Amino acid sequence: MNGSLFSLEGRVALVTGGSRGIGRMIATGFVEAGARVYISSRKAEQCDQTAAELSKLGECISLPCNIASVSGCQALAAALSQREPRLDILVNNAGAIWGASIDDAPESGWDKVLDLNLKSPFFLIQRLLPQLRAAASSERPAKIINITSVDGIGLGQQETYSYHASKAGLIHLTRRMAATLVKEHIHVTAIAPGAFASEMNREARDNADEHVKIIPARRIGREDDMKGVSVFLASRAGDYAVGITVAIDGGVVYAAVRGDH
Repeated sequence: MNGSLFSLEGRVALVTGGSRGIGRMIATGFVEAGARVYISSRKAEQCDQTAAELSKLGECISLPCNIASVSGCQALAAALSQREPRLDILVNNAGAIWGASIDDAPESGWDKVLDLNLKSPFFLIQRLLPQLRAAASSERPAKIINITSVDGIGLGQQETYSYHASKAGLIHLTRRMAATLVKEHIHVTAIAPGAFASEMNREARDNADEHVKIIPARRIGREDDMKGVSVFLASRAGDYAVGITVAIDGGVVYAAVRGDH
């Protein structure tokens, strides 16, 4: 197989929420595949530290910013535009979760999750369209990868109402934006992770032995699993994928038998 099929040499990528968890896994995969990768997160010190660590593998630049508001999205887009005239790959990974019973769920939690998980991806894409358009061509489309969740496809066990709603909305937003932007050679797709050890998914991180009982593959996700699917979608290998959401979850959504734990 041609090694260039999965190469990201010569490409510029931006990964939001790239300092830890799934975002860091994706950024690592991109750096290893040869991209110049910018990572962003609201905690500048952590973002700088992760970029320094990933720079040992390739080229990774810290671009800290809080994108929980439209003005934050504008600020990140402006910061990137000062450094790069084009953007080949955008990964919308920054996200939040809020768990509370249906009786106690507060408006503040609802707004925080919907703003960061659903509103910010749209407006960051909007603000970065000039750089994405500059990179896009029929021979090498620009790529947008939205990180959603299996909770946007099926129901998780926890009462995370705003999270479920935001991730389901992001899946449909992916399809709507894909239908528009494919005409400009900008291909939009999504990844729906299942259980990966992270600060957001502490159940998988801290209670993996128990959690795997509900996963058909009988293990939680590993870094290489996330790197593999993200590099596929970002590279030439994934150029014909448009509007799809890839569930990477060990079979929870599509291969689970009811009651078979």
